[in-house]
Amino acid sequence: MPTSVYNLFDEPWIPIRWAPGVPEDRPEQVGLQDLLLRSADIATLAIADPPAHSALLRILYALTARVTGLDEASPGNWTGRRLKILDAGQLPREEIDNYIARYRHRFFLHDPEGGRPWMQDARLAEQCDADNTAGVNKLIVTRPAGNSHAWFRHGSDARPDLPAAPEAVLNLLVWHYYGPSGRCSAREVNGVKTASTTAGPLRTALSYHPEGETLFETLLAGLVQPPQTVRREGDPCPWEWEELPDPDKAPRLPTGPCSRLTACSQHALLLVPDDNSPQLVRDAYITWAYRTGRIPRDDNYLIWQVSQQGNRYPRPASARRALWRDLDALLLKEPPGTAQPERPKVFEYASEVSENLRVRALGFEQEGQAKDTQFVDASTPPVLGLAEEEAPETAPAVGRMRQLGELYGRRLERAVKRAWAEYTNDAKANGDTWASEAAARYWPDAEAEFWHRFRRLDRTGQEPNAGFDSAATRAAFLRLATDTYETVTASITRTQRGAKAVSNARIELFGGVRKKKAASAPAA
Repeated sequence: MPTSVYNLFDEPWIPIRWAPGVPEDRPEQVGLQDLLLRSADIATLAIADPPAHSALLRILYALTARVTGLDEASPGNWTGRRLKILDAGQLPREEIDNYIARYRHRFFLHDPEGGRPWMQDARLAEQCDADNTAGVNKLIVTRPAGNSHAWFRHGSDARPDLPAAPEAVLNLLVWHYYGPSGRCSAREVNGVKTASTTAGPLRTALSYHPEGETLFETLLAGLVQPPQTVRREGDPCPWEWEELPDPDKAPRLPTGPCSRLTACSQHALLLVPDDNSPQLVRDAYITWAYRTGRIPRDDNYLIWQVSQQGNRYPRPASARRALWRDLDALLLKEPPGTAQPERPKVFEYASEVSENLRVRALGFEQEGQAKDTQFVDASTPPVLGLAEEEAPETAPAVGRMRQLGELYGRRLERAVKRAWAEYTNDAKANGDTWASEAAARYWPDAEAEFWHRFRRLDRTGQEPNAGFDSAATRAAFLRLATDTYETVTASITRTQRGAKAVSNARIELFGGVRKKKAASAPAA
C-alpha cells in the first residue's frame, strides 16, 4: 500500500459497536465516511483508551456540525434544524459526500510529497533532528518509553513493536488533546532551536458527554449552539486551513465551535511510515506547535470551577471519584458548592435530543507535566431527562442526595483516622491505610444507594420534593458509613485500648463533638 493511499475517510481505523438488529456480517472498524453515513446503525465507539475516545468525539462533533449546517446559528431556529435532522434518522448523505469531496486530500495519514498529512506538520521532517525523534514508544501513551517503568508490557526503544495505523492515529489525537507540558524534542524555526511545549487543552481534565442509544443521537446531542456571530469560513478546523500556522507567532484563537473542538493543540506531530509495511508507523516526531502565546483553555464538555485564589479551572480527572458525585453539577444550572461549579455547556442543549441520554465521563488522571496515572471511563444510566430544565422539581433532591453521600464519606474518613491515631497513641499518625480501605468499601455501596434513590424520584410533579425523603436518605448513608467503620476497625477491638479508640472515634460519624458557645459576659 503506497503511503499516500491510507485515507482516514476510506480505511477502517475506528473501532465501533453496532446497534442491535444490524446484520452480523459487519466490520469491527470503519472509516470516517462509513461512520458518518451509518451512525444510526452504530451503538457507540469501542475505543479502549478513554482519552482517545474523548479526543475522537470532538473531531466527530466538528464533522457532524459541518455536514448538518449546525456549525452556524442561522438560518432560522438552530434547535428546530437539529430536531429536523433527528427526525430524518440519519446525517445528510449528500452533505457528507460534498464535504468528503472537498477535503478528502487533507485526510491522508501520510503524504511523502510534502503535502498536508491529517493533524500533522510535515515541516517537522526538516525542522527537527531526524536522529533524535520521539519514537513510537513515546507516541503510544500506554507504552513505557525512555527510562519509564514497564507496567503493562515490556518494550525497547531500540527495537519497538511498530504500531498499525489505527493505533497510531488514536494516539496522535491523545497527544493533541492530552499532551504534557515541559521538555520535548527540539524544533528549529528561523534559526532558533527550542524544546519546550505547553500542555494540551484537556490535560488533567475529566470530559463529560451525553450518550444516546445510537452514535447518531450521541453526535447530535453533543453539539452546542454557536453564537450568532460565528461564520464557518472564519471557524476552520486544522485540515481546513489554507496554510499551516507560523510556529514563530502566537497561535490563532478559536472563533467558533469547530475551531474550539479541533484547533487548540499546543503540540506538533509527524508520523513516519515504515518503508516495508506502509500500514505501520516506524517513528514519530513530537514537539511544540507555537513558540510563544497560548490558546485560552475553554471547553463545553468540562465542569469548570473556581479555586480559592479565584482562578477558573476544569474539574480534574480522578480514578477514585465515582461519576454520581458529579451528577448535580451536570444536571443543575447552579450546582451547590464553594468551588462554584459551572455545568458543561453541552448539557444546556443535550436533553432536547432525547430524555433517555446517559452521561459518559472520559479522562486521564495525570499531572500537568510528564506523570500519567490512570484512565477514567464511567457512565450513568439515562439521567438527562432529569436535568433542571426538564424536571425542575428533582433538582434539590439530586443535590441533597449527593451532599449526604459525600458528608458521610468525609465523616467516615475522619473517624477511621482518629481511631488509628488514638490506638497508636500518635497524634501525627495519618491512618491512610485504614482510610483507603474505608473508601474502597463505602463509595461503591454509597453509589448503589444513590442510584437506587435517584430512580425512585418523581418527575411528574405530583409528589412534594419529587418524593425525596431526606431523613431516610440520611439514615441510609449513615448506616453504610457505620457498617464500613465497624468492618475496618474490627481488628483492634479485641484489646481494651483498641476498643476504647474505636468507641471514642465513632462520634465522628455523627459530626464529632460540638463546641459549646462561650457564655456571654454579664452586663455591667
